[in-house]
Amino acid sequence: MKRGLKWVVRGTIGLFVLATVTCTQSEQSPEITEAGPGPSGLPQVYAVNYPLSYFAERIAASEVDVVFSAPPDVDPANWSPTAETIARYQQADLVLLNGAGYAGWIGRATLRDSRLVDTSAEFVDELIAIEDAVTHSHGPDAEHSHQGTAFTTWLDMSFATSQARAVFDALVRVAPDHEADFRQGLGVLEQDLDGIDKRLQDVASRIGGQPLLFSHPVYQYLIRRYGLNGRAVHWEPDEMPGQDEWRRLAEALDTHAATWMVWEAEPLPETVKRLEDMGISSLVFQPCANRPSTGDFLGVMLENVSALERAFAVSGF
Repeated sequence: MKRGLKWVVRGTIGLFVLATVTCTQSEQSPEITEAGPGPSGLPQVYAVNYPLSYFAERIAASEVDVVFSAPPDVDPANWSPTAETIARYQQADLVLLNGAGYAGWIGRATLRDSRLVDTSAEFVDELIAIEDAVTHSHGPDAEHSHQGTAFTTWLDMSFATSQARAVFDALVRVAPDHEADFRQGLGVLEQDLDGIDKRLQDVASRIGGQPLLFSHPVYQYLIRRYGLNGRAVHWEPDEMPGQDEWRRLAEALDTHAATWMVWEAEPLPETVKRLEDMGISSLVFQPCANRPSTGDFLGVMLENVSALERAFAVSGF
């Protein structure tokens, strides 16, 4: 069932600038060795990002071999796997796709359509199209833009739940004898996602129409789902913005008087200090497209919510 109309957002600082989970990646990094064959007899389920891998692991427990092979220091959305890794995807029983144009290498690889699962198909008409995207670069990376479709879908917890259900349906197809166990795993996962959703709605109601800044265009579905008044810039947490960026930010504050900036990772201390001098505090809300160095998807999302609750003094949690 497809719902609603496709949203269109223009990519300027005065509007939501929507794009990828992060802009940086290191294609020279070694790929995770777990991308090899799994235990004999278990269905092989490959995922293009960590949220989908996590959903499959939570639902299927030890009944399937779930593989997420992107290196830890890359953006899975822009990652290009080696030929060897693609060959492993070709042998998989299932390949879990995020949809919305995520992981462009999928379109260039020869994979069996019958094994591909677009987990965002249920809400395809509610995806956000990006127009007039800004072309930019970070460090030594080549210039690029974010034209296309915003794809950090899982930051809308209702979409994350829909994607988890699509994963469940696909797992049942490859391991039907375990449907009851999978359904139990899905039920617990749905409760966890619903709990996060409710807390985000509560803190969003507390925030109300207060202007917010987002350090990078990665929060489009979070902003829309929870009715936040946000504007995004193209800043990286590990880079000090240049003078032009600071000037544009000061101009934006004339019409969008934000006192908080939301970051995808911990920003540099000197950036935090300069923002504080402008009356802007910083908090981290990790999109978690890749496997975190500690903990898991649920833990990261719970910490994200807690950071918002602390910032906006939401009591009762």
